[in-house]
Amino acid sequence: MKYINTLLISGLLCLSAAYSQATTVNINTKTANDIVARYATSEHQAALASFSQFLQLVHDGGKYKHLKPAIKHYLNSTPLKPTQQQQLFRLLGIYAQLKYGHEAITSLRELVAIPTFKTEGIPSHQSPAMKELGTKLESIATSFGLQFNNVDDRAFEITLPDNNGGKNIALHAHADVVPVNPADWVLEDGTQLDPFKLTEINGRLYGRGAEDDKNGIVATLYAMRVIKEESITLANTMRLLVDTTEESDGTAIPYYLQRYPTPEYNLALDGGYPVVIAEKGYGTLMASFPVRKARGQGVVVNSITGGLATNQIPAKSVVMLTNANSQFKAKVDALAKKFVADNGSNFAMASSLQGEQLQLVLTGVSAHSSDPASGVNPVSRMLLFIHNHKQALGLAENHITDAAQYAAENFGLDFYGKRLGVDFADDFMGPLTMALTFISLDDKQLQLAVNLRAPKGKPTEQLKQEVKTKLDAWLANSGINMSYSHSQRKPMYRSPEGKWVNALLDIATENLGLERKFGTSGGATSIHDLPNGVQFGLARDDEKYTGHNANEFKRVEQFMLDLRIVTEMMVRLGSMEQL
Repeated sequence: MKYINTLLISGLLCLSAAYSQATTVNINTKTANDIVARYATSEHQAALASFSQFLQLVHDGGKYKHLKPAIKHYLNSTPLKPTQQQQLFRLLGIYAQLKYGHEAITSLRELVAIPTFKTEGIPSHQSPAMKELGTKLESIATSFGLQFNNVDDRAFEITLPDNNGGKNIALHAHADVVPVNPADWVLEDGTQLDPFKLTEINGRLYGRGAEDDKNGIVATLYAMRVIKEESITLANTMRLLVDTTEESDGTAIPYYLQRYPTPEYNLALDGGYPVVIAEKGYGTLMASFPVRKARGQGVVVNSITGGLATNQIPAKSVVMLTNANSQFKAKVDALAKKFVADNGSNFAMASSLQGEQLQLVLTGVSAHSSDPASGVNPVSRMLLFIHNHKQALGLAENHITDAAQYAAENFGLDFYGKRLGVDFADDFMGPLTMALTFISLDDKQLQLAVNLRAPKGKPTEQLKQEVKTKLDAWLANSGINMSYSHSQRKPMYRSPEGKWVNALLDIATENLGLERKFGTSGGATSIHDLPNGVQFGLARDDEKYTGHNANEFKRVEQFMLDLRIVTEMMVRLGSMEQL
């Protein structure tokens, strides 16, 4: 593609004026998929040696007559009209999918195999797994002819060869993942999965990070590879910033920004399609209950589990009770059966007795904490069950029953803040959500976290004060020994203006057949506080998001589409002199 820079620049000013409205490329989802199916055969592999050869194949195929003028002008090195330029951008994305789609899956498999979750007590940049991932990224990037910069193992920067000009456009993805409970990674048919072995079953790629967010890293690397191989000189500098702390303390990108210029435009490949211009404000309400000896002679709840991270609703919650017997088990089973029936019948409870130890397992549906309605929260249900049946089961009071009372009386099964009395909503961004997620228990304290996602419409300090007023009043009446802290970020909202953001909207909606409208998200990404920051994929709003879930997966079909879309996006934005 050695001529494309001259051809793109020649029509760029005319092209830029058209970005404020939808651009008809005449390669819709059906046509693009038809081209992929037509040429994804062994007899056409030779034509994928270069973009020009692929275009010649499409031109000579005789089926896509509306694309022939653009292809002919390109191959003859004559100027292109704006719409023809867009057709070439889209065809480049299709070419990338055809040429490198399956190889990209192999690279994704290599990244998923590295368990880059946060280990307690070890900073991410000192983690052997994160260092291994950095080495792997460097190997891939340099083999593609890309510039690699390891920023002290805190962030990894991959850049297309610098053109010494234009805007600095950063694509953000993250290498860290949320923790896993391997026992929960079981399919409905009983198949046991390894979270760190990418496994393809029925068109799905299962593995931790397959959707959140190592797929974004891989798609960008291969898009860069195609642009580099085709010798496309862009008007703007395109770089990939790989965050190592997005799922934990969020310190990596600020560390990078203290040492390098802040990108002028920032796209998170860690959210939703088509283009997300608003993110709720992330918050954590952490309650701490001092461990205390059980009071009374009844059965004692001596352990309880919840999620492994504050931003993750787990699949299961497990409690252990001592001083139990078969009669107690029968009572638990009867109460559990009624509790399940009374609260939706969309979860399960099962007990097992070994000696005087009774284990009670509540199985729900794991979910990302930004969308609690998409799951069935076992943490809130287990705590509610304990509190509601404390007297019926004769449970001795201790720190776990304290936590259960706090959870039941202030939250229950509600995840909109209504029970606490702090609920509100924004017409565009939706409601405040408050999900019980994380439980930590050691010999000193039990910690219970509520994950908040706040839309615009109420000042952050006002929300914090309302929560404080409600909890302080509850504490005064309950007599429970509890302390709490509340951190809360402001929501992000970006005006949906600009040629670049409308170009993104064109790319996503036309490739995916989606309605042309901007979106909002409960999830917060690394672009939350950066200039000109939006989410651009890689999840679809019309499908359940599986990141943070047990059995996380990425559909093969969607992974291929992501590679197509990211390639088109990079060359299109990279070629715009006016954004």
